[in-house]
Amino acid sequence: MRTGELAVAGGLTAKTIRFYEQTGLLPEPPRTPSGYRDYAPQTAHRLAFIRDAQSAGLTLAEIRSILALRDSGEPPCTHVTGLIDQHLADIERRMAELRKTRTALRGMAERAAVTDPSTCTQSDICLIIATPTPSDNEGLSAAD
Repeated sequence: MRTGELAVAGGLTAKTIRFYEQTGLLPEPPRTPSGYRDYAPQTAHRLAFIRDAQSAGLTLAEIRSILALRDSGEPPCTHVTGLIDQHLADIERRMAELRKTRTALRGMAERAAVTDPSTCTQSDICLIIATPTPSDNEGLSAAD
């Protein structure tokens, strides 16, 4: 199967296939007598695997490590499990950071809704973003 045919079968561009070959995701195929790459039909399955792994958030380097294990005859299950655990931990950490950021932005939105720009002084950079200190609330009555 030539590069263009594989590209159609895999839903990719010929340039992407050549890139995958250059980066070691696809083995270099044999060439026809006229010099064209001649990919085996199972290469389309490998491309589908690469696409599935990318959609799960794996990097090309991680995918290459999985393929290298498989190509050497080893089942990559333990390695894949470790990668999945690592990615899940990273996602959990990022989600916690995003929740913290959302809380901070909600506080800023609440301050923005009640901030009168005419009350800002030259020493204030931005009362909406600056974290209020207890002294900012001194002198305010319960009615304020």
